Amino acid sequence: MALSNNVIAAISFAAMLLSIPIIGAGIWLAKEPDNSCVKILQWPVIILGMLILKVALAGFVGGFWRIPWLLMIYLIGMLILIILLACLTIFIYMVTVRGSGHLAPSRAYLEYRLDDFSVWLRRRVQSSYKWDRIRSCLRSSNTCAELNQSYHMAQDFFNAHISPLQSGCCKPPTECGYTFVNPTNWIGPINIAADMDCLKWNNDPNQLCYSCDSCKAGLLANLKREWSVKI
Repeated sequence: MALSNNVIAAISFAAMLLSIPIIGAGIWLAKEPDNSCVKILQWPVIILGMLILKVALAGFVGGFWRIPWLLMIYLIGMLILIILLACLTIFIYMVTVRGSGHLAPSRAYLEYRLDDFSVWLRRRVQSSYKWDRIRSCLRSSNTCAELNQSYHMAQDFFNAHISPLQSGCCKPPTECGYTFVNPTNWIGPINIAADMDCLKWNNDPNQLCYSCDSCKAGLLANLKREWSVKI
């Protein structure tokens, strides 16, 4: 019995250590400009990490000091948390399995289309109320402004591997045929009927393509990439 309790205490201690990167992943997501604007996943991850930490602590104390009722709480709680963690993992996979980028002619970066993403993700950005709040948040970041500091020549920009968010929000779609002045300033479209986003583009730093569907798609692609890395 003493050996069993010591094993439970050791496993609980390992679970306590494992909860730290889960909490850290949630905090990291909360600090990313796109995740902080959308606020979908970071709090569930942080809360799940905190619950694992508390349940593991109960198991460690119960196993080390042989407290039966704490061990019961630990066993039931850990079973529930394992099921929740599995459900969260499956859910993230299901909503992010769609939404790959498309190659643009003579460009190193990819471009994104909103219809490529899952219905659940699209609903997070399609309503005007939700997008107005997200758009204001994105404007306050330096996501687009930093492109002007990094790329001064057209070919350098075309060869750059910019983020999906920058691809969708900071420049017009390539098929519109705009001419590069700088990463956030484009003139003379030759195919403005190619996409509705062509009409939405504006060189005003506060507007750019923040109202474009490509911006919504780029945001979702950014979220998908970060979730895949951290979760």
